[in-house]
Amino acid sequence: MNKQRLYWTLQISGWSIYAILQISFFIFSNDSISGRRFFFFMLESGIGLFLTHLFRFLIVHQFKWMSLPLPKLIPRVLFLLSTMALAAYALQQVAIVVSGRAFSLEQALQTDQIILGWSFFAIVFFIWTLFYFTYYFVEQYNKSIKYEASRIEIELSNLKSQLNPHFIFNALNSIRALVDENPKKSKQAINYLSNILRNSLAADRIGLTNFEDELKIVKDYLSLESIRFEERLRTEFDIHPDSNQFLVPPLMIQTLVENGIKHGISKLTEGGIITLQTNIVNNCLQIRIRNSGQYQEYHINGIKRKGGLGLKNTAQRLKLLYGENASFKIVNESDTFVLTEIIIPQSNESTNRR
Repeated sequence: MNKQRLYWTLQISGWSIYAILQISFFIFSNDSISGRRFFFFMLESGIGLFLTHLFRFLIVHQFKWMSLPLPKLIPRVLFLLSTMALAAYALQQVAIVVSGRAFSLEQALQTDQIILGWSFFAIVFFIWTLFYFTYYFVEQYNKSIKYEASRIEIELSNLKSQLNPHFIFNALNSIRALVDENPKKSKQAINYLSNILRNSLAADRIGLTNFEDELKIVKDYLSLESIRFEERLRTEFDIHPDSNQFLVPPLMIQTLVENGIKHGISKLTEGGIITLQTNIVNNCLQIRIRNSGQYQEYHINGIKRKGGLGLKNTAQRLKLLYGENASFKIVNESDTFVLTEIIIPQSNESTNRR
């Protein structure tokens, strides 16, 4: 059902219920109802439908009040609602005449009658306004959620699209360095790269991937780099058995491992070690990557900066996916080791897969 049809369905249904309640109350009080009285109640219901539709047209289309902040919107709406209640009382007197009921202009113009009629319609229209504004603001809230979800999805896709060429470029550079030195090892490296690309392309089709699949990419990547660095690169894994119950952003761990090798181990003549450790802490997956080296600031145009594309990308993706429920840090754990730590909560999707 489209929005316009839903509006008219609710309008007609609501004011029909109003007429039925009026008729039922009258029959309950008087045991019967005349045709004129029945016609009057139907006219009164039609007046309510007309005025509330006019009210909606004025605030939404004519005056465009719905874009105003609440402190400005509320007094305007209350004034219009009061005016509408007074108009309803005047039209009610016309309905009395049209329906053929006894009418007294003198009685209709009495102050207490006007106040009583105005109060009744003001209450009815106030209730209608509460329902309308509740529906309107819930709808706007849902729209904003959908917009925010779309924005996050687009931004995450952009971040992933930045990572893939970045990773492929670095991997191809590693293989190029092996081609002249050791053609046999370069063939092995191409096989590892093929495995990595196959897994990463599959991961691109979903927002999150199983930790187990991400770990395969990390191991293939480290195998690729081990061919290049030989004995200068040592690796260790300490993986908690429940880690596979978690979903992680694709290529995130691989990016951080790559960062540790590129900015840490590759700069050391004697090479170094990189370790990947996971733990479950308070139903969250804690991922710790340690690498030999030092985490240092660098300068661009005289401005101090820490971390390149990979680190910034990681921080942005975690924030978009988990908000404040995830954490990311990279620090010098000692004079010879850098610690990178990510803590990721268990998503609903991963819970459902268990």
